[in-house]
Amino acid sequence: MVEVFNPNPTIFAPAKSVKPFNTESLWVEDPFSFDADGEAADVEQLIDQEEIFDLIRSIYDPEHPNTLEELRVVSAPQITVIGNRVMVEFTPTVPHCGMSTLIGLSIRVRLLRALPSRFKIDITLKPGSHQSELAVNKQLNDKERVAAALENPVLVQTLEQSLVNASLRGQPAAEA
Repeated sequence: MVEVFNPNPTIFAPAKSVKPFNTESLWVEDPFSFDADGEAADVEQLIDQEEIFDLIRSIYDPEHPNTLEELRVVSAPQITVIGNRVMVEFTPTVPHCGMSTLIGLSIRVRLLRALPSRFKIDITLKPGSHQSELAVNKQLNDKERVAAALENPVLVQTLEQSLVNASLRGQPAAEA
């Protein structure tokens, strides 16, 4: 039986997206991105805090049938974008959460899949929010450890379940 670290989490109503849902590509060199004349668009799209939040807000918590936004694990103010560097700070629901590494890995995988490779991604726990904060932060930002974790088929299956609705970007399933 799987241990549940927080059997009764507080659930919050998701916020409305500040930006309207946009189907334009995030990719700098998207072969399907064209301007009004049918010419390839050469403009690099700027990515901001709200765009990153929209990418990760619909990730499901591995323990509960709720999104990270509904559990207030992630929020827009916890995200910083400076140039090509994205920093995401997240807050586990309890200080002893054993799923923190998996949640952070889910955020990293979602951003790696959605953002151009020019972005450096840093994922950290909110300072003081977890009893093993330094160890978890080290794991989440170590390329070799992340690569090794993604070679584990059971872990990848769990990640895929967390990311199943991540493409909704904050929209309810009925609207998507």
